[in-house]
Amino acid sequence: MVSRLTPADCPRLVVKIGSSLLVDPAGMVRQDWLQTVVDDIAERRAAGQQIIIVSSGAIALGARRLGLPKGGRASLEDAQAAAATGQIALSQCWAGLLDAKGMTAAQILVTLDDLEDRRRYLNAAATLERLLGLGVVPVINENDSVATAEIRFGDNDRLAARIAQAASAQGVVLLSDVDGLFTDDPGKNPEAERIPHVARIDARIRSIAKAESSSGMGSGGMASKIEAARIANAAGAALVIVSGLHDHPLARLAEGGCGTVFTADGTRAAKKAWLAGRLTSKGRIHIDAGAAKALAKGASLLPAGAKAVDGSFKRGDVVEIVDADGLVLAHGLAEYDLADAVRICGLRTEALTEVLGYAPRAALIHRDHMVLL
Repeated sequence: MVSRLTPADCPRLVVKIGSSLLVDPAGMVRQDWLQTVVDDIAERRAAGQQIIIVSSGAIALGARRLGLPKGGRASLEDAQAAAATGQIALSQCWAGLLDAKGMTAAQILVTLDDLEDRRRYLNAAATLERLLGLGVVPVINENDSVATAEIRFGDNDRLAARIAQAASAQGVVLLSDVDGLFTDDPGKNPEAERIPHVARIDARIRSIAKAESSSGMGSGGMASKIEAARIANAAGAALVIVSGLHDHPLARLAEGGCGTVFTADGTRAAKKAWLAGRLTSKGRIHIDAGAAKALAKGASLLPAGAKAVDGSFKRGDVVEIVDADGLVLAHGLAEYDLADAVRICGLRTEALTEVLGYAPRAALIHRDHMVLL
């Protein structure tokens, strides 16, 4: 049976709410609707489920208060100013509604680097664990007031999945303006059918995803939701995309008959889950078909299987392993700096010592420091 992420089968849940649901076109919080979400959260908490909220809306709220065009997204500077202004209003809104139901809110603002850097990731995980242990409801958003194009998630779908990974949550709910993944755009094709369950994210599922957000208010689309599902599933968490256009959307989810459930593919070790969820890397190692087959069987990546190396990385940095078609097969920690990796690319193990001038490590990337995607 496919999980509906109820308290009985999901002790810890991340709920992401998009801008188009939380903020109306005039830039005001949809207070009545949000109250029904908080009611659902209170009910789930009473049943023993721990809840983490990933909330969009700061930029949209701030843009209205500052009178900025295009919802505050006309420029990076506008978005940063709108986020700084709107975040106060957003946190006050959540704190007030949760407090009225006897719950305490805590605000956490993160950037991409906070979850890509291993030490900061572990610090964030420890903070979440302590807050949840104290009975607090963490409310998380990307810190758009300081994030730039180079160091930002760009959407809260993937942020929610990474937070689920850091918090060891069993499930993620993406409340959206669509009721799951469809075979085609339901707004344009009335024959489009909802896909209720996805057991594996393959090329067909990726091809269905649309990169644009239909509301124009948020920054994510179906493509970001599919990527979020991949990250969550790799960490052992199920993910559901479900419509938030109804009151009490979490109660509706529990009743079934709606949304798309992406089921997890098993639980990975913590470090490998972190590697699988990485959104950035320092370089790429391009491999041949023989090496790709060996990796699929659980082997380490040897220099002989590498065709080319690019990027700018040092030993211990995260790199992508890419096949001949450009598909990223795996993430791993490099055993060599870029310069030495280039020198031994394509060489057999017995030739490495002569080329490097020192006793080599056997693999470019060891299987213990690699995760297949």
